[in-house]
Amino acid sequence: MVYGIGNYDISGYNNAYVSPYSVRNEQEAKDAGLNSAQIRGLKKAGQIECSTCANRMYQDGSDENVSFKSAAHLSPTAAGEAVRAHEGEHVSNAYKKAAMNNGKVLSTGVAIHMAVCPECGRSYVSGGTTYTSIKYNEDNPYGANAKTMDAASGLIGQKIDSRV
Repeated sequence: MVYGIGNYDISGYNNAYVSPYSVRNEQEAKDAGLNSAQIRGLKKAGQIECSTCANRMYQDGSDENVSFKSAAHLSPTAAGEAVRAHEGEHVSNAYKKAAMNNGKVLSTGVAIHMAVCPECGRSYVSGGTTYTSIKYNEDNPYGANAKTMDAASGLIGQKIDSRV
């Protein structure tokens, strides 16, 4: 006879108890006998990363020289900080562009977009958009041309989106 803690007969048990906090991935959770609700709870708590979150990629769609030109994975906890820094690069580029072309930045704005993962239910930063308004010196004959070029290239694609 095999005795466990408290002299209980445990000889009929083949598997030891597995704590839900000791699993590292979904397969281990299933092997431990956790049900789908428990697994979903572990995913939402961040104990297990769901496949949707693990495969989420971020990529910049603008024509500026900024980060995320090629798709990259970010964890849900790191995405917010990375997207805010990335959108800050667009703001910095607007000030550089204005200074180089005798312009003045009238306003800038950054919108951070949130979403909810359909698999685990965690909220995450899904992307961002930067808005800039630059006024160029109209006395300069090149000012009108720079303004036209900004309208064509500066407003199109200045955001980062996540692809699932």
